[in-house]
Amino acid sequence: MTGPCEVPLLLTQGDPGGIGPELTLSAWLKRNEVSLPPFAVVSDPDHLGRVAQSQGWDVPIASVEPAEARSVFDRALPVIPLKAAVSAIPGKPDPAYAHSVIESIETAVQLVRDGRAAALVTNPIAKHVLYEAGFRHPGHTEFLAALAAEPGGPPPHPVMMLWSEELAVVPVTVHIPLSSVPAALTPELIVLTARIVARELKDRFGIPHPRLALAGLNPHAGENGAMGSEDSTIIAPAIETLRAEGIDASGPLPADTMFHPRARRRYDAALAMYHDQALIPIKTIAFDEGVNVTLGLPFVRTSPDHGTAFDIAGKGIARPDSLMAALRLAARLGAGHAGP
Repeated sequence: MTGPCEVPLLLTQGDPGGIGPELTLSAWLKRNEVSLPPFAVVSDPDHLGRVAQSQGWDVPIASVEPAEARSVFDRALPVIPLKAAVSAIPGKPDPAYAHSVIESIETAVQLVRDGRAAALVTNPIAKHVLYEAGFRHPGHTEFLAALAAEPGGPPPHPVMMLWSEELAVVPVTVHIPLSSVPAALTPELIVLTARIVARELKDRFGIPHPRLALAGLNPHAGENGAMGSEDSTIIAPAIETLRAEGIDASGPLPADTMFHPRARRRYDAALAMYHDQALIPIKTIAFDEGVNVTLGLPFVRTSPDHGTAFDIAGKGIARPDSLMAALRLAARLGAGHAGP
């Protein structure tokens, strides 16, 4: 198997009608300006060429095998071609191209798992478009977990971390209605999530003794039961279990005082109990630079912390900052030294 630093990162196509193609092209154009690591994209070379032409961007496109990508990266965008052509119109979601989105993900995951690339970076997809084409997975991350499963075995439990240099947050429950959170939140789920976070902060991020801060569910972390019992009956027992296992876990903490600069110096990652409790602070602090990292997979996967943005696709105004941050972090994690 090839060593982790000997081949470039692999970037998936994402939805071809969204901003993914523009982000890919503009990231390559800025490669020297921001010192991007070499990467190749699994996509349709002709489609990328048309998008570049429509924006007036001088981006040479090179169809390559993964092993050739590094040698051409400085002079051309390396593209591992899809089997089928893509003729998507920017800003127009179209289930006809769902197969290309799926093929790009499957191809990239297989190449990473075969050791032919160091890490995976995924461009945004539109789940509703894939659903119309018969996609059977709840989302992007669950699909990746299914592809990561060993033959005949269960998929790994993926954990979503939103990361920036200033803050790392993990929602324990993710894409479910707020009304469903109390029932979905269990000590077992919190402990499982925290174990994965602690392990990967140590193994991938190079933090010898990770410090986890766990938010309460209710205002003021329940205020001794006056504002809800979940903090004392669900979160606190999970924290006791984690501490007994030697994991540095604190809480439950009032979420409204966890994210100012002094508080952030006390932990390496914050575990929030629901989606917005985690994403509001990081998108406030690092809206353009935040990176979505999937923990718990047998390979490194990062992605931009935003969606397909069909409303601005094709207008040449999409900022590639989050994609570039995702590429840089993937390179660091793939090399095994993402810590300070």
